[in-house]
Amino acid sequence: MAENEAELAYSAAIDIAESTAIDIEGLVYSIKTRMSQGLFTSPNCCIFKTPTTLRGLNEKAYVPDAFSIGPFHHGHPKFKETEKIKSKYLQGLISRSPFLEEMLRILTNSVMELEKEARECYAGPIDYSPGEFVKILVIDGCFIIELLLKLANVEPREENDPIFSMACMLTFLFHDLMLLENQLPWMVLERLFNKIMGPTPVVSLIELLTNFFDVIYFAEPPCDYPRIRDTKHILDAFRKMLVSSIGGDKGQLDWTLLPSATTLIEAGLKIKRGKSSSILDIKFDNGVLEIPQLRTDETTESLFRNIISFEQCYPNCEPRFTSYAILLDNLVNTTKDMDILCKNKIIRNWLNPEDAVPFFNKLYYNASVKEIYYQSLCKKVNIYCNRSWPRWRAILVRNYFNTPWAVLSTTAAAILLILSFLQTWYTIYKK
Repeated sequence: MAENEAELAYSAAIDIAESTAIDIEGLVYSIKTRMSQGLFTSPNCCIFKTPTTLRGLNEKAYVPDAFSIGPFHHGHPKFKETEKIKSKYLQGLISRSPFLEEMLRILTNSVMELEKEARECYAGPIDYSPGEFVKILVIDGCFIIELLLKLANVEPREENDPIFSMACMLTFLFHDLMLLENQLPWMVLERLFNKIMGPTPVVSLIELLTNFFDVIYFAEPPCDYPRIRDTKHILDAFRKMLVSSIGGDKGQLDWTLLPSATTLIEAGLKIKRGKSSSILDIKFDNGVLEIPQLRTDETTESLFRNIISFEQCYPNCEPRFTSYAILLDNLVNTTKDMDILCKNKIIRNWLNPEDAVPFFNKLYYNASVKEIYYQSLCKKVNIYCNRSWPRWRAILVRNYFNTPWAVLSTTAAAILLILSFLQTWYTIYKK
């Protein structure tokens, strides 16, 4: 009996050992399989889903309102109607070709050649077959090109155009085309544009894009086209246009805060509107801080947040725009600061003043920045503010020369004081 029990125990031990060996082999195979997969992001990757830490601050700033571009938001029921608009724009674009079906075939084949490379531009898996993915790229890419042509009046707009006849559609588009998750690879747009426009286009794609930026944002984007190189997508092109026109200051590890607008004025520093075409081109010289004008409206926050998100996600991307957001946060702490910047035409505020202050204060929250730009400027401003004479001069102007009557009364008091001194001196001298 004891022998049988011992044999059973031994047999059970053998079974456990064999089972364990099988499990180990399975685990080893699983780990080897995982190691053989692509563990690193492709060098082409440039279109990302916004990190949760940033997304939580304002979910709507990263999600399209009406138009899905690219694969991330494709197929959502709320975009069903605007998909019809994109198809109409595609039809209008290729209908100008004498061979409509042949043109569509050329466009599809040209994008199919880029399918694998274009897929690598997106972070994360794309759950579409190569054919479905190419279809999305062709329709969305042609829609964007036709839109840009119509915005620039290169192609006529129909009277019943579904976008230009409805003001809300343009607003939705201006928001949706600048979302990081809603981008198309630039290589796709460029390939489609070259096939459509031919070898001698009347206007370049970057010129059309500059016109688009001119219509929706800021006064006049920089037009130094040759410097806009290695473009990844529309959002990246916009960022490059702003960054390319400013100086080559290097980022610094230390962080010197800029005083608020109110503190700067009280310290005797002048704030004036800069003339640069780039909002990032902030200068300080001889007590004058020059800041290019910024327009704030319902689309500005979304634009800023998506550029910051791109700088956070794209490898080795200089945090130029994030540094600009930090600078604005330093300048605007209260509605009084906002009033000063609006009065000096630094900010064209289309928002409620109470809404504008938290907008500037929360732009870069949860963003990780290793290097900060504008540090040399901030240090110069702080040194100037700590000097006594500018501060006393500002107090003198504010208290005694702020109105014509104050100037007259102060001047009269000074004259009386001088006359009294002269009379006293004359009396003493005569004796």
